[in-house]
Amino acid sequence: MDFFDVILLILLLLTFMLSFLFAGRHFIHMFQLNGYKPRVQVNWLKKNLYSAAPKLLLSALTVPAIALWGKTGLILSGIVYVILAYFYKPRQAKKPLVYTRRVIRLCITLTLIEAVVLVVCICFCANRLLLSLLLFFSYALLPFLILAANFINKPVEKSINQRFINQARSMLAAMPDLKIIGITGSYGKTSVKYYLSTLLRAKYDVLMTPENYNTTLGVVRTIRENLRATHEVFVCEMGARNVGDIQEICDLVHPQYGVVTAIGEQHLESFKSLNYIKKTKFELPNSLPEDGMAFLNGDDENIKSVAYSRPHITYGLQGGNGYHAYDIEVTERGTSFCVKTPDGQTQTFTTRLLGRHNVLNITGAIAVAHSMGIDLKALALQVKKLDGVPHRLQLLHNGQNLIIDDAYNSNPDGTRVALETLSFFKDSIKILVTPGMVELGEKQDLYNRRFGEDAAAVCDYIILVGRKQTQSIKAGALSKDFPADRLVVTDGILEAFDEIAKINAGGRQKVTLLENDLPDNF
Repeated sequence: MDFFDVILLILLLLTFMLSFLFAGRHFIHMFQLNGYKPRVQVNWLKKNLYSAAPKLLLSALTVPAIALWGKTGLILSGIVYVILAYFYKPRQAKKPLVYTRRVIRLCITLTLIEAVVLVVCICFCANRLLLSLLLFFSYALLPFLILAANFINKPVEKSINQRFINQARSMLAAMPDLKIIGITGSYGKTSVKYYLSTLLRAKYDVLMTPENYNTTLGVVRTIRENLRATHEVFVCEMGARNVGDIQEICDLVHPQYGVVTAIGEQHLESFKSLNYIKKTKFELPNSLPEDGMAFLNGDDENIKSVAYSRPHITYGLQGGNGYHAYDIEVTERGTSFCVKTPDGQTQTFTTRLLGRHNVLNITGAIAVAHSMGIDLKALALQVKKLDGVPHRLQLLHNGQNLIIDDAYNSNPDGTRVALETLSFFKDSIKILVTPGMVELGEKQDLYNRRFGEDAAAVCDYIILVGRKQTQSIKAGALSKDFPADRLVVTDGILEAFDEIAKINAGGRQKVTLLENDLPDNF
């Protein structure tokens, strides 16, 4: 091996390391978005195998190039790895990779694995065939090397997490008078959390889990970083993607009150069946103490189908509920409604929020707050203060135009509610921007098609984001004779906003519904 060969080999390994680094960052980012769950990551890899195939084929070209083509092969292989690095270079993401300590530990372990590969490559660099195979397979199997690094780190991660959990448990044990409220549901739980926290502040010092901190470790982080001795109530949102997730949080915080906002087929892909979703959501009311109280959405058929005999109060818009909302009037400026309590008291409420769905969620919050000793008149004042929850049918003014931001997530019931809200703006140009719904299992195409059919009855324009998830929506809208020239498919949200700008409103207000915003792993 001459000097020029050595230089080319060094350059080859450097370009390989660059490509490995960029691709590794990408797959770690997807692993983070997939909740660090190996099974979810493997399913994601299966779904995206088609898009990865060209990159794998390109990397496979390096095997004969390195093994058979001498110096020219080394140069071509280096170029291939530069091209692959370009494909995986960091790009602007909707939810960027967060370099948590866990990610840093994962990167260190992956780097050590790569270092072993490089040492072996250097030791056997004279054997070009073996060298080419080592580089190819270490690159092709990179997603699984990340899973291997995660497995290696598992005992460390488990130990660290358990230490944090024990600290949070000790902090809660030191505050025996703290009132703890758990809130779960397929949808509506974040809105009820925000509304209830606002209502309770009429009497209590309240801590709530922020944003979408609804996993065990999210709750633990909230407690460790934010719980103070002055807090009187802890409002804890509880999310789940698997049976037992809610129970795990309940075993940590031991709630005295529990709210189940809704049960639907969101996350059906991970739960596999609606019965498992029901079982998981009712882990909250089933974990309450004997003197605890559950608050259940009495309008929800899936909730009503569960035989729950322990103490509970229902709420909803239908008659027969413990807390019953009625005389609902919705305009572009807000909503008014009355609530009747189980003992016959009534009170009129007004809010700047729009829609019957908000009335339902506010009524659930009223039920809990009133049961905790806050009178209805005080609650009426608090309801007037309620603001829209970020990215959940939040009204945002953009000059003379309006955006209804429902971008956090989407589900079949949520899309109907969102379209109903859009329909209130009768004199405006109504525009839907959506990438569609995901995680609905075998029913995903069916629900997206229905979404398109419903949208056709409300919208003046439909702008679909992405071509992979939106075909069923397009088919549904066109089946209802929606004008094809008013339906556009774009590759990204920025392009969608460009399409909105092109719409000639003729002096009328444009109202745009942003329904769902898929993360980068879809």
